[in-house]
Amino acid sequence: MTSEASALVVDARGMKCPWPALRLARAMRGEAAVTLLADDPQAAREIAALAAEHGWVLEGETDGRWLVRRS
Repeated sequence: MTSEASALVVDARGMKCPWPALRLARAMRGEAAVTLLADDPQAAREIAALAAEHGWVLEGETDGRWLVRRS
């Protein structure tokens, strides 16, 4: 189990979709877990779809913060 403390943090605040999802995808190429910060209202939908497509575990959203990890 990967904790949020050991996850790479990607700050995509201020970016409009699809940029937060693209930044997440790029970060997940080399990481087991990523904490994504995003404030675009569409980010939740985009991130959930990306995680489902790749089989990643999405820990849910809290104040614009998601923990995404490989399953």
